Amino acid sequence: MSRHPEVRWAQRIDKVYITVQLPDAKDAKVNLEPDGVFSFFATAGTDGNSYESKLDLNDKVNVEASKVSVGVRSIFCILEKADAKWWNKLVRDDQKAPHFVKVDWDKWVDEDDDGADVNVDGMDFSNMGGMGGMPGMEGLGGMGGMGGMPGMEGLGGMGGMGGLAGMMGGMGGMGGMGMPPGMEGLGGMGMDDFEDESDDEGEVSKPQDAGKSDAAEISEEVEGKAGTAAQSN
Repeated sequence: MSRHPEVRWAQRIDKVYITVQLPDAKDAKVNLEPDGVFSFFATAGTDGNSYESKLDLNDKVNVEASKVSVGVRSIFCILEKADAKWWNKLVRDDQKAPHFVKVDWDKWVDEDDDGADVNVDGMDFSNMGGMGGMPGMEGLGGMGGMGGMPGMEGLGGMGGMGGLAGMMGGMGGMGGMGMPPGMEGLGGMGMDDFEDESDDEGEVSKPQDAGKSDAAEISEEVEGKAGTAAQSN
């Protein structure tokens, strides 16, 4: 059977302070609903006894702005009121406060002497508005998979780019063919840029064919001169 931990409370015009007195609480769970339902559950003690409480607060609250800090000796909650006004008591006006609910005189101020907010320096708070998973950014697990690019592992959300380095290397075209110094900028020129363009320029005679035609012309010239000399004689 669950036990009820002692609950202490105080308020300011815009917020309520609730302290659950439960040393060495384990698996503490605090739930807050916009209509003012506050519930708590935890285990404590060597026997792992269960402790819980549920309160219908005096008025509505702002769940997103409320926060909780789980300490060694207690669980401290700061609940933001939906409307900035003083409450007559912690629970609804038509209910009687449970016996385990007490006024926290260390934090209490009178309505006509609204003091400063409670000092919370050194406390670690978590929002009650569904911010679980923010520490360590576990909720952004989809940002994984930029392997292969040293120093950029944290940008994993751009999955599928692991082979980017290799892909960029493959775009070198003539890269890897040993470009002469000073001509590295031609790396992006693929081999397609050096295709034979002879189709656009017609036939080109072979060097040996050109040599044969020159010899024939010389022979014809010699024969012509010889014929002219014979006629003159």
